[in-house]
Amino acid sequence: MSDESILVRIAVLGGTGKEGKGLAYRWAKAGYRVLIGSRSSERAVTAASEIMELLEGSSSLVGTTNFEAAKQADIVVVTVPYSAHRETLESVKNVLKGKLLIDVTVPLVPPKLTKVQMPAAGSAAQEAKDILGDGVQVTAAFQNISHELLFDEDDINSDVLVTGTSKEARDETLTLVEAAGLTGWDAGPIENSVVVEGLASVLININKRYGSTHAGIKITGVHKKS
Repeated sequence: MSDESILVRIAVLGGTGKEGKGLAYRWAKAGYRVLIGSRSSERAVTAASEIMELLEGSSSLVGTTNFEAAKQADIVVVTVPYSAHRETLESVKNVLKGKLLIDVTVPLVPPKLTKVQMPAAGSAAQEAKDILGDGVQVTAAFQNISHELLFDEDDINSDVLVTGTSKEARDETLTLVEAAGLTGWDAGPIENSVVVEGLASVLININKRYGSTHAGIKITGVHKKS
């Protein structure tokens, strides 16, 4: 990773949750400057401290509010539950113009988590695009990576599909996928996020049916160019 990449500031909104903390851990470990965002700054500070302990204090990681994290960051990652998706995006909308938003949200509707239930916009990522407008690039990624694997030091045998509003946005997201120690694939325009997000319910069903907690997906038959 270049020094220029490490200077990128990543805000993880909802970073006190399991998926958010796992991604923040991976990026901080890779050398990125990470901001943990939460509705409660106290919870964010606690989460940042917990991750710093795991990294033995060797990384740049700060806890603050969602708004302050989004304001200070170059790239913003949303990892909140779907029930808080719209509220979170609207609360930071004014500081996102010109930035990249990576949406990790899955539109799960309890109690039927094994049933695909997409919003009227088509997907959570498309909903984010509608809320934020044309001034923000939006990608969808990491929906099918179990949080249990993100703190594991072993290789993760599961791939990340990335959709988004432009090739440039998807490429930038794929850089962060690689930095997190994962294999990513350009899965095309943001409209394809309906498939990526929908797979989460399929994987939850497989976990439930076969007694697992971290079912994933793997792309086969394609070799990445070096």
